[in-house]
Amino acid sequence: QVRLVESGGGMVQAGGSLRLSCAASGGTFSSYAMGWFRQAPGKEREFVAAISRTGGFTNYADSMKGRFTISRDNAKNTMYLQMNSLKPEDTAGYFCAARDSSWPAGSPNDYDYWGQGTQVSVSS
Repeated sequence: QVRLVESGGGMVQAGGSLRLSCAASGGTFSSYAMGWFRQAPGKEREFVAAISRTGGFTNYADSMKGRFTISRDNAKNTMYLQMNSLKPEDTAGYFCAARDSSWPAGSPNDYDYWGQGTQVSVSS
């Protein structure tokens, strides 16, 4: 069973950047497709981006395309989310998730393991 720990969240002004990390332990990281999701208070968990287990395939929610970049380093058992041009509406808890499959998915229900989340707050 894989354990996931997110880091890198914080407070930033609109237009700024943050880089989130998701460190995995207790499992074979390279055997999991990975995803990032976010959840704002009172809202459902929302798909952000996902990456295949090799890193060769990625997909993004439309509102994140061109601003966010997902990547992974299997040698370091870590996934990243580079977030640029941040907007106040990006404010949310950000969660990483692992899926026991080669290919990523866009629904939270398709993921098997979750981290505790890291908060991102963007001020205008």
